[in-house]
Amino acid sequence: MSERQLLPVATAGRVRAELSVLLRPRRLWGYSALVALVGAAAVSLLTAPLLGRIVDLVAQRQPASSVHGPVLALAGVALGQGLLTVLGIALVNRVGEGMLASLRERFVAQVLDLPLERIERAGSGDLTSRVSADVAVVSEAVRQAVPQFARSGLLIALTLVGLAALDWRFMLAGLVAVPVQVLTARWYLRRSAPMYRAQREAAGAQQQQLLDTVGGAATVRAFRLGEEHTALVAHRSEAVVETAVRVIRTQTSFFGRLNLAEFVGTASVLVVGFFLVRSGTATVGAASAAALYFINLFGPVNQALFSLDTVQSSGAALARLVGVLDTAPRTESLGGAQPVDGSVKLSEVSHAYLDGPEVLHDIDLDVTSGNRIALVGATGAGKSTLAKLVSGIHQPSSGTVQIGGVEPVSADARRGVALVTQEVHVFAGRLADDLRLARPGATDDELLAALRTVGAADWALALPDGLDTIVGSGGHSLTVVQSQQLALARLVLADPPVAVLDEATAEAGSAGAKVLDGAALNALEGRTGLMVAHRLTQAATADQVVVMDGGRIVEQGTHDELLAEGGRYAGLWAAWQHSR
Repeated sequence: MSERQLLPVATAGRVRAELSVLLRPRRLWGYSALVALVGAAAVSLLTAPLLGRIVDLVAQRQPASSVHGPVLALAGVALGQGLLTVLGIALVNRVGEGMLASLRERFVAQVLDLPLERIERAGSGDLTSRVSADVAVVSEAVRQAVPQFARSGLLIALTLVGLAALDWRFMLAGLVAVPVQVLTARWYLRRSAPMYRAQREAAGAQQQQLLDTVGGAATVRAFRLGEEHTALVAHRSEAVVETAVRVIRTQTSFFGRLNLAEFVGTASVLVVGFFLVRSGTATVGAASAAALYFINLFGPVNQALFSLDTVQSSGAALARLVGVLDTAPRTESLGGAQPVDGSVKLSEVSHAYLDGPEVLHDIDLDVTSGNRIALVGATGAGKSTLAKLVSGIHQPSSGTVQIGGVEPVSADARRGVALVTQEVHVFAGRLADDLRLARPGATDDELLAALRTVGAADWALALPDGLDTIVGSGGHSLTVVQSQQLALARLVLADPPVAVLDEATAEAGSAGAKVLDGAALNALEGRTGLMVAHRLTQAATADQVVVMDGGRIVEQGTHDELLAEGGRYAGLWAAWQHSR
């Protein structure tokens, strides 16, 4: 098996550029947040000198009434700081959540436009870990780490200004701790970025292995590969545990060094305060204020440095998200050509999955606009692969596929083809909203018309709230037949010139087969249709039948013509009739 080619990870410069783009339309709110946070930090600096003033009044044995003013001022400081802090954090969150929402929208749009082959090379685990875990990490940073980091940085800067205002020597004493903190931060940053990147990659690899093992459980059991896959899962899990232990050890050492910086800085400020008070240069209140200033720095400094933990982790996650944004989407046709009709033409088309052997060989097929074509053949003949090439999900390894004269790698041509498979998803929400995914502006009358076309109007109107009934997860459960009719109704609403049904009625069973076959024929009315036929009765109603075997077209003609020839299709039909 070839090595996975993971989706790219963006560089630090590319991440900064993307953040700049996301921030640009929100600059006004950003500036407002900065003003509020600076105001909160500035107001909080009044606490230490006010407490120092109270100390001086007490040392001078002033009457109790003399401290009323400073105490009331402290209450005002607490109230003002609280209000400005809440406002600043709210504004930061508004900016951050807006940026995150835009990033999510761009990310989802990009993922939907990625070539399926690229996702397969990376493995679905790599993509799902970015969609889930990485988005969660960035969300946590937006809601917590970024506001805390911004507030802490401002408090640190303004507190140093406050120390200098008391006496420049207090500020120098406090700066004694800076070398220890800087060296600690540099030591941590050198290790944290690659460490968190490795942690995210290990988590993605573990998720991919779990998906491979669980998703292929039937094959694993059939080939007795249980022990091998258990070992692979254990190996991936061990890698996750090892990276987690490395993170914890690094964090423990990081905070131990910060404690040393606090001890050194506090001792320096107290020693300087002692000598300044002894020499009469400063009062006991001023020395107390300086000590309080520095001790109050412990929280912001530790919070800022601790936030680096989340910031670094979110930076690694953000780089993985932006990396997906930079992944080349499906190539668009030059000139924005639009299909002129619903014709389908394949010329010398061959296709192989990843590094595997070819599954389609030199396919030539010309479908006139408005005709219905049935693709028949044994399992593995290449029918579904051909259907996905026509719908633009896969691109041929060689040859060309054209829809109305335009290759389906173009956006316009892709919009001209709709694919309905046997795997139908019912989205959670109102039935009407589920239908409007195909045509957002559709009226209720248009929705009912589409449902009537596929024979679903009666049961839809009989639901507890009609079209307003909640369906899908947590709502009203639809049967297999109803779900397939819903998918076909979406097809009618989308109204593409070309529709591909890849065994879209296969899961109905014998009871619902007749209902869904009729619904499918009605849904294809007036458009070109390619049907991967699960039942040969579907082929009998088609304008042309294409018989495939081993990735090649071996017979082609009408149902009656192929029966008269007595070839492979005639044999399939005889076997089908005998089995009924």
